[in-house]
Amino acid sequence: MKNTLKNSLKKSLFIAGLAFSTLTFAQTSSANSSPTPTAIGTSKNWGSVDGISMIGLVQGPSSADAQLQVACVFEYTENDIRSAQALPANLNGLVHLDDALKGEFTKIRQSGQFQGHSLETILITPPAGSMSAKKLLLIGLGDRNKFTPELMASVGEVAAREAMKLGVTNFAFASDLKDAGIDSPTALVAGNVVKGIVSANRSETYLKEHKLSNTKKIEKVYLLAGPSFFEVAGGGIKDAIAEVNKK
Repeated sequence: MKNTLKNSLKKSLFIAGLAFSTLTFAQTSSANSSPTPTAIGTSKNWGSVDGISMIGLVQGPSSADAQLQVACVFEYTENDIRSAQALPANLNGLVHLDDALKGEFTKIRQSGQFQGHSLETILITPPAGSMSAKKLLLIGLGDRNKFTPELMASVGEVAAREAMKLGVTNFAFASDLKDAGIDSPTALVAGNVVKGIVSANRSETYLKEHKLSNTKKIEKVYLLAGPSFFEVAGGGIKDAIAEVNKK
């Protein structure tokens, strides 16, 4: 009788724990995604900072029409962008990028030519017609198990600095965290990217004022988001714009 009661209690606790875990996961996913997916191709100017328009765009990194495409990449693990944890292939920007480059995106990472260490960069010239952008900049995010949203401020800063070095007036930015299977806080990540871009631009403005630089002005940044995350990302972008405009 005691064993029966003990087994019954264990079963009840297991079911309750499973229900709690499921509820927690659902709440996390709900907090990071919009209830109604936004149509691919949708764009919206979330606001401007120091003359730079921050434009949200539902598009993959291989298709965004910009002078430079920036994509973020973790250190390589086997089949990572096509794993069960990553977004489905039809919604996964990194898979589309790999397909556009005929597998070279994976080969570069797999071979160690680009290791994806934190803030590591590599500039690629895609074959003509393979992508909308003429240049592709990969920025490393390091070990996926040690990722923190705060890193994205530095990533945004690196992206803007490299864009200015290349002399472009606009670039598209894809964090690609969800594509890689990381359940990150969408709004916070998007906001931190904006803060990093603004920080880099203000440093460059200082240099220009002191006759120490003559780079072109960044006019537009296209912040890419998947259909389910567009509105949530936009909220983080608007909050960051409001915050930095006060400084």
